[in-house]
Amino acid sequence: MSLRQRPPSATVSQTPFPYQQLFILALCRICEPIAFMSIFPYIYFMITSFQITNDEDQIGLYAGLVTSAFAFAEFSTGVFWGRLSDRIGRKPVLMIGLVGTLISMLVFGFASSLPVALLARALGGALNGNIGVLQTTVAEIVTEKEHQPSAYAIMPFVWSLGSILGPLIGGALAEPCKNYPGLFSRWTLFQTYPYLLPNIVCAVVLVFGILIGILFLEETHQEKGYRRDIGLEAGRKIQSLFNKRTGLESFNKLQDASFEESRPLLEDEAPPGYRTTEGSPRYPSSRSLSPAAPPYTRSALDTRPPRKTVAPSIQTAFTRPVVIHIIGYGILAYHTMSFDQLMPIFLSSKVSTTPAKLPFRFTGGFGMSSRDQGVLMVGQGFYAMFAQAILFPLLARRFGCLKVFRTAVMLWPVLYLLVPYTVLLPPQYRVLGMCFCLLWRTTAQALTFPPNNIMLTNSAPSMLVLGAINGVAGSTASLCRAFGPSITGFIYSKGLSIGVSGLGWWVTGFVCIMGAVESVLMEEAKINSSDAAMEDEEEEAAGNHSMIDALSIDAAIVAATRLEDRSREDLSKILIRLDNQDRLPA
Repeated sequence: MSLRQRPPSATVSQTPFPYQQLFILALCRICEPIAFMSIFPYIYFMITSFQITNDEDQIGLYAGLVTSAFAFAEFSTGVFWGRLSDRIGRKPVLMIGLVGTLISMLVFGFASSLPVALLARALGGALNGNIGVLQTTVAEIVTEKEHQPSAYAIMPFVWSLGSILGPLIGGALAEPCKNYPGLFSRWTLFQTYPYLLPNIVCAVVLVFGILIGILFLEETHQEKGYRRDIGLEAGRKIQSLFNKRTGLESFNKLQDASFEESRPLLEDEAPPGYRTTEGSPRYPSSRSLSPAAPPYTRSALDTRPPRKTVAPSIQTAFTRPVVIHIIGYGILAYHTMSFDQLMPIFLSSKVSTTPAKLPFRFTGGFGMSSRDQGVLMVGQGFYAMFAQAILFPLLARRFGCLKVFRTAVMLWPVLYLLVPYTVLLPPQYRVLGMCFCLLWRTTAQALTFPPNNIMLTNSAPSMLVLGAINGVAGSTASLCRAFGPSITGFIYSKGLSIGVSGLGWWVTGFVCIMGAVESVLMEEAKINSSDAAMEDEEEEAAGNHSMIDALSIDAAIVAATRLEDRSREDLSKILIRLDNQDRLPA
């Protein structure tokens, strides 16, 4: 056995699922949908309080502008944040995004005019590049293909949960002096700024997410992860103190003692760096939360510093598969956001009394109250969490991401064709038909966004440019989300004017058909084959280096032993010769 033999656990390809880091990343992520979605219950009334118009249609337009300001600003800076994360690391950019959202929420809470509200939302979008950076971070935490379906379903699951909590906070805490006069006096700050309280609560949630990120989130960048992280060191000390008080320290020591017994006796000490045994062994920047985490990573097995890898240029990074997946991501963002824009209008519209002229000429909606719509949306949110956390991982492992994605996008256009016709169902079946459509839509979304993100990650030529790639993808999605509602709303209003309420749905369905055709061009690449091949070469070279060192040492020992034996023989011969000379007569 060589002196630097690698422990058996390091050669096993199947690694544990990185629950700790993904859980911490989810705690940081959930703050954003809570903050983003909290404004929707009161945005209409907030615009009304600005007293800029008395026309209800104009109020809806201004509310749409406030919503779109975030997406436009996010589009303008998404590529910048993605490339910056490639230079300074993922963790700093994620923390900047959370701080930017916090500032935006506080400014929005104090907004007393439309320009200030627009500025606040635009500021939040400009300072937040976390859409692309989050996908990059997940890709760097999870490098085992078997873990990708479950890992990539976590962030959409968290968004769905935040989409439930956010509107609850916004709807319950807006205008507190009016809704809770016994708790909030009319001569307080909340009377002057009636929408400040929900934004303060969201800011507190964001502070919690920022602290969690600083103390416990690990840097996942392949090269930046070797830097010292003072925040993470403080988090480890806090965890160590917590373990002492809860009695977990003795358990950790017992684990460490059993681990030390299995370590090679002459194994080299690892240099300081980010290490973990929780997730993938590919990136030593991914570390465990345990203060005494065993250094079974590349840094522990090879004392050489990590080789500086030259990242591909931006031009060569955007290969044909990468561009195809980004276009598919944009198409998904366009028609899903258009669906979200049309559905509340469709549900709120009054039931038509005009006879329908099939197949296309009919109008009207469901006449559903905002309360009933809220119940419907909450139910949809809970089902979305089930579909993303359970249904997608099961199907992806069984059939593969590409087959699941293609099947979902090819069936999706049929939904846009059928939705307008639900108003023609008998009254007792209308709500049931709409629930079926919402479940279909939620299932399709859960089966398309995560696999698209997985395939985009796997098609990247190198992990070192994944931040820039996800930045462009996030900017593309933001631009489509900004334009989608405006274009679809315009087409929908034109359809109503000619007595065809399904026009907006069917045009959006045509865009969905374009996405289905585009999916035929997609290919399911292996997980970052270039980086994996490079790392395999490094590991093989390190193994050969260790073997050569061990053989050299063994050969030197054998040679020294032979030399020592020969020297002893020569010395014995000389002593015998001298002794014989002494015995000769003079």
